[in-house]
Amino acid sequence: MKELQKTADGRTFEDGVLTLRDGRLLAWRWWGEQGGTPLLRIQGTPSSRMQYNPDANVQREVGARYLMADRPGYGGSTRKPGRAIADIADDYIELLDAHGLERVPAMGTSGGGPHVLALAARYPERISAATVVVGGTPLVPEEVAQLVGVNARGYALAEQGWDPLHEFLVEVRKRLLSDEGMQGVLSDAPPSDRALMSDPAWQRMSRENIAETLRQGAEGWTDESLAMHGEWDFDPSEVQTPVTWWHGDDDKNAPLSAARRVVAKLRKVDLRTWHNEGHFVSLTHDKEIVQELLSRSE
Repeated sequence: MKELQKTADGRTFEDGVLTLRDGRLLAWRWWGEQGGTPLLRIQGTPSSRMQYNPDANVQREVGARYLMADRPGYGGSTRKPGRAIADIADDYIELLDAHGLERVPAMGTSGGGPHVLALAARYPERISAATVVVGGTPLVPEEVAQLVGVNARGYALAEQGWDPLHEFLVEVRKRLLSDEGMQGVLSDAPPSDRALMSDPAWQRMSRENIAETLRQGAEGWTDESLAMHGEWDFDPSEVQTPVTWWHGDDDKNAPLSAARRVVAKLRKVDLRTWHNEGHFVSLTHDKEIVQELLSRSE
């Protein structure tokens, strides 16, 4: 049995790297003690396997063990130029196979939302239940105008192609890795998000996570942003797995109106909304979200 490690604040984890069939490396992490209920947790954009809830009690109370992985170009995972969304589902299946997991519940937050839906659409027999939290979706111009400034600018540049978007994200990366951090880059976020980002524990987690996420550069971030821009490479109506979708009605990173269009395409879905809440504050509902997901898992 592999010896587990602990963070400075006592969180148990296990790190590893999987060599995929095409030769790329996939960096993964288990969060939590062995014996917990396995749950595939797909983080947002940009983020890495090192993201966690600053409140360590939540995971212990729900009794789950989270399996997370860096998507291509983030952290310790090899970049995959020209990647889409659905093909990353294949990476997750190789990861599940490597850990001997036949069927698991899965959740995706923000940019992880499209990825968990693609996984459920492509491999319905492997996902027992799915949850999307503040999922990112294609936007219309009116919704782009509602976004926080850095996201609105990035969306406009994505319309122009990879190079303009990459040039912009290189600069945003510098800001994220500086003392300004995520809370500075998103200083125009809704009040509920700014309050969460002002927490020193959240800022510490965010600094560590972003440093790992973007250590290779902004290329993987650009690849993923373009993959999610515009129409997806899979049809949400193909998702057979029951989905619970959680969203705030004051989300300026992923507007609720855009989420509703994808929700309308899903076969079995329960949309649950929070009033006067933004994007990052969904973290405060983590316990309820995970418990609901596990209650639907076979």
